[in-house]
Amino acid sequence: MKVLVISALVVLAMVQLMKPGEAVISCQDVNQALAPCVPYLTSGAGAPATSCCAGVQKIKDMAVSVADKQAACNCVKDAAARIPTIKEDAAAGLPAKCNVPIEYPISKSTNCQE
Repeated sequence: MKVLVISALVVLAMVQLMKPGEAVISCQDVNQALAPCVPYLTSGAGAPATSCCAGVQKIKDMAVSVADKQAACNCVKDAAARIPTIKEDAAAGLPAKCNVPIEYPISKSTNCQE
């Protein structure tokens, strides 16, 4: 019983320390999730790998709050900007190709504040 009470107090303390509206998703998470997509994004040929689509789904699942979605969007935008040979049409169409609807386009020029 003591363990249960202590666990509940720890969880309560963690919740109290979290700032509302603060994103929990990190660019490292996003970069790892999208790493398998680079070959598709730079060639635009064929279909994205299964692991790529799993990464797109993972990003969608991690980005729950508005702050998370904005953070994920900014991370995706930054990642796209670091790939000079990215095919913009392949990037923009990636969520549809993976059948994973996300609320922002994958692009170097996405406005993540909307």
